[in-house]
Amino acid sequence: MAKSDALAALNFQNVIKNMGTGLLIFDAQDKLILDNLVAQQILGPNLVLMRSEGWSAFAMLTDANRGEQHPANEIRARAIHQAAPVRFHMLLLGVNTPCWASSVKNEDGKVFTVISIERPDWHALMELMGTFRAEARSAITSTSGHADFVRKLLNNPPKKTTVEDLGKRAMGMIDVISSQMHRLQLLIDLLHRLEIIRTGQLPGLIEQRTTVIAVADFIEDFVEELSEEALVDPNIDPDAYRDRLVLDVDDKLKVKAPKTMLRDILRDVLRNSFMYSESPAAVKLRVFSATQGRHVQFDVTDEGCGIRAKEADRVFQPFQRARQPQVIREYGYGLALYLCKAEVEGMGGRIWYESEEGVGTTFSFKLPIAD
Repeated sequence: MAKSDALAALNFQNVIKNMGTGLLIFDAQDKLILDNLVAQQILGPNLVLMRSEGWSAFAMLTDANRGEQHPANEIRARAIHQAAPVRFHMLLLGVNTPCWASSVKNEDGKVFTVISIERPDWHALMELMGTFRAEARSAITSTSGHADFVRKLLNNPPKKTTVEDLGKRAMGMIDVISSQMHRLQLLIDLLHRLEIIRTGQLPGLIEQRTTVIAVADFIEDFVEELSEEALVDPNIDPDAYRDRLVLDVDDKLKVKAPKTMLRDILRDVLRNSFMYSESPAAVKLRVFSATQGRHVQFDVTDEGCGIRAKEADRVFQPFQRARQPQVIREYGYGLALYLCKAEVEGMGGRIWYESEEGVGTTFSFKLPIAD
């Protein structure tokens, strides 16, 4: 059967009724002439009213709680007078539902209004919020418990306890509180980056913020910052990280990237290397020209526990962590490398790793070189 014959044999009303997107079609007299199963699921009893009242019922539903947004009739007029569909939202059962309005003409020149209604995919948000709730509850419970312990300790110190011993016990509890707050702040920062990626903001931010970076100067500033922040644990002297870091940086290279994004990526990769290798083992950062001078490559090599071959598919997946004992015993969210991959690829680069269990790992990423 020829392609045109196959299309002619299709029942397009059945195709429309079984689409994964809600669909409504209104004729020039404002009558609803076609809807589908998904529209019935999304709109529920409101669709019954639209079938009897037509466009006016749809407009009333659309305009409810819209505030300063364009009313439905204005959206329809725009869709009729421009070639491209018009994006808008409806508030349905408290859900801000994305929709499109477009228009088509039949052979007689009559205009039909086509409304498509999307079903939001909440999986990513549920995944994100589930992780945040669990971590926030843990941090709140731990912090509150330790704070109460410190309060009781100071108000009712054990008998024969010296001021020095009292201070040491209190400082131990304060260190735990500091660690919990550090972890929560880290998670909030990671979730902000995840929000940017999953809401489609990443390409625009990269375009706005990309600049030419002198790599050697950037690395020098970056290493200085390592002495001012808690890279892994707030209770570890930050200089301990810098003392373990071995640099091999080509001082003539320039790279095109947003500076803050490059800093986040390098910090995340280094954090993993420090976290999963025992002190005082060195962590090496090598930066050099690659792929016939088209890219700048960053290699971070450690002498840590390595990555099992069977864990390879988890490394760059969100909220996934290797199940090795050396990994599980350290706190983490299984999110940083996923973010790094999205950001590196958004900048036109690539990230990968080579690893041997019990020997160590090298994470590499490359970005476009700047002339």
